[in-house]
Amino acid sequence: MIPRIILSVFFYFFCSHVVMAEDSHHNFDDYLLLLQQKAIAAGVNQAIAERNIATIKIFKKANLNPSVVQPKTLEDFIPQAVPEITVSTARAMLLQHESKLEQLSNTYQVQSRFLMALWGMNSRFGEQPGRFPGLSVLASLAYKGDEEAFYIAEFIAALKLIEQKNISEDALLSSSSGAMGQMQMMPSQLLKYAIDADKDGRIDVWNSMDDAFSSLANMLHQQDWQSGSTWGRQVKPTMALDPGLLGLRVNHTFVQWQAYGIRRFNGADLPQRSDMKVSLIAPDGSKGRFYLVYDNFLLLHQFNPTLHDTLAITYLSEKIKQ
Repeated sequence: MIPRIILSVFFYFFCSHVVMAEDSHHNFDDYLLLLQQKAIAAGVNQAIAERNIATIKIFKKANLNPSVVQPKTLEDFIPQAVPEITVSTARAMLLQHESKLEQLSNTYQVQSRFLMALWGMNSRFGEQPGRFPGLSVLASLAYKGDEEAFYIAEFIAALKLIEQKNISEDALLSSSSGAMGQMQMMPSQLLKYAIDADKDGRIDVWNSMDDAFSSLANMLHQQDWQSGSTWGRQVKPTMALDPGLLGLRVNHTFVQWQAYGIRRFNGADLPQRSDMKVSLIAPDGSKGRFYLVYDNFLLLHQFNPTLHDTLAITYLSEKIKQ
């Protein structure tokens, strides 16, 4: 995430960074040569780098921050993001894939409802696994200069997917932001966590549900998903709060939050636990909803640019459970 700094300084840095990238590389073909050099230096086979980079074209639809009109409040956003048809589809899909998901839940210790919620919200149950040429998207995002280092690393990871995971360039499709497959994972995540669950000799998170679900479950497990916990809970303050207490970077125990006047949504006391630190968020400000969110919430949040989006995933996970 981009640090929140003084607006004028941010615009100075951002604009100068973009200009620097364009001035330094002159044109996209020059930039591709630079990417090729960086990829080879990072260990990508030279022949693979040259062959695949030769096919890349600038992709004008590549979008670092897709333009989304965010409703003002969660009360507006949640019903739009998670309509009843999404809930009913999630429940039906959970039954359809029940055996596989139970097996994955036992193996990777990730609750089935969260795997289903992520699938539903990230790709609309596989309807949007990515349809753009992934290498062109990632190279274009790096060339734009915004988060250049991040996208260079993802571009190199995508080349390594071709080399190490037996994925063809044509199959390496992404969203306009570079996310790939049924679960919309980034190339670096796929490189580290993807699994050939159906044992066909290649990773296919676009068409193989076994590979897609197993790769997602493996990633969350390796990132220390807490299977004995959930994502968080809605709460309410009983006294005025210091704004400095809000945010994912602030952590306190339930006992401490109780002392700050936070209670369960029904007014009951919080769990009297001192062994678990959680964060308080209020995405709509002091007049909106309050949530205590746990470590699992942070793992869900890595897929989304806003707290609203992540709370939509948690909402769907709760509706699936009902």
